[in-house]
Amino acid sequence: MQKTIFITGASTGLGKSTAKLFQSKGWQVIATMRNPEKETELNQLENVIVLPLDVTNSEQIDSTIKSVLEKYSIDVVLNNAGYGLIGALESLENHQIERQITTNLFGVIRVSKAFVSHFREKKSGTFINITSTFGLMGFPTCSIYSATKFAVDGFSESLASELVQFGIQVKVVAPGGMKTDFAIRSMEVGQHKAYEKLTLEVSKGYSAEQIDNYTKAEEVAQIIYEASTDNKNQLRYVAGKDANALYAERLSLGAETQVQNIKSMFTF
Repeated sequence: MQKTIFITGASTGLGKSTAKLFQSKGWQVIATMRNPEKETELNQLENVIVLPLDVTNSEQIDSTIKSVLEKYSIDVVLNNAGYGLIGALESLENHQIERQITTNLFGVIRVSKAFVSHFREKKSGTFINITSTFGLMGFPTCSIYSATKFAVDGFSESLASELVQFGIQVKVVAPGGMKTDFAIRSMEVGQHKAYEKLTLEVSKGYSAEQIDNYTKAEEVAQIIYEASTDNKNQLRYVAGKDANALYAERLSLGAETQVQNIKSMFTF
């Protein structure tokens, strides 16, 4: 029997790569995005339905998902929509902080809530929530971004225990750097004169040369597919060499030692 995945943020990058991979595996794909009228690739594929969805719009979340569930039985929900807000806390405006939290955290919570009763009634289903390496460890200029991704990780861990009684799984995929245009397309940067040296040092990680060493979105999509189909009772899937190295370091050294090591890198 054909399975169906519902994806947020499917217009570009990881979301689009995941939609294409699942479609190639014979799944029905419901690919949602803010501006579906601009989509020229996914809407040409068989078994792919492209729908409008802005995860900052709670009313649209409820109406879109209600409409979807009237027509389809969903097996996997991929909460992928999000973007990066980078900059020292002092450099960020309140509206930037609020938008980041609304998109990266509230979007995940609201979409998940809209699907829970569907999964509970069918006694199966999987939520896969995209976090980040910076949802597992902190890093300078990422305080608000990390706040959202740490929160999604904690939300997912708690929800996994809450829903296991109904046969529902909740999983987290935490990618490191990816070879996409995320650093240009999906990143908002704050600037403050007092933090110029810090910002310059951190920005080296987003250089073209560094991005070229990162993991391909298609490889992370493959991990999402494995998480959806491996039937493992596993919560976290760390994706990418850089992410796995940093997470292994955290586990081996301990969080406190890793934090002190990172602080020493930025003591000017």
